[in-house]
Amino acid sequence: MSTENRRPGPPATSPSVIILTLARRVEAELNTALAPLDLTVARLGLLGHIAGVPGASFSELARMSGITVQSVHGSVKSLAAAGLVRDHTARAGSASAIEITPEGARLLDAAKEAVAAVDTTLFGPESDPLQRQVGDAVRTAFGALGSSDAS
Repeated sequence: MSTENRRPGPPATSPSVIILTLARRVEAELNTALAPLDLTVARLGLLGHIAGVPGASFSELARMSGITVQSVHGSVKSLAAAGLVRDHTARAGSASAIEITPEGARLLDAAKEAVAAVDTTLFGPESDPLQRQVGDAVRTAFGALGSSDAS
C-alpha cells in the first residue's frame, strides 16, 4: 500500500487543545442558557465581579474580567442603563463606587440557576464519562473556592 493512500492518524493528545475545545463548548452552552436573561458569559462575569468585590476599581474589574478598562467603562454604563448596577463614580479618575442593584442581584440568582443547568448537562451524571471526569477534577481542584463563592 502506498503512503499516498494512508490517512493520517489522530493528532497527538494535547491537554491545551482538549481544554480549549471543551471551553468553547461550555461558553456556547452558557451563552445559550443565559440569552433569555439578556446576559452573556462576559456580562455575567462582570456583574458577578461587581457583586462579589464591592468597591473594585475599573482597573481591577478589567483585570478580573480579562478586558480593557475602556471596555469595563462601556459595560458598566450598559449594566447601569439596564438597572443592574449603580455607578456612583463622580468623574473619570475618581475612586469607583459601583454596586449591584436588587434587580442585578435577582438576575445573578437566575443566572446561577442557568449555569447549574449547564453544569448538569455537560458534567452531571448523564453526561459523557470523560466530561464527568473533567467536572470532577475541576470541582476537586477548586473545591475550596466553591465554599467561599457560595456566599
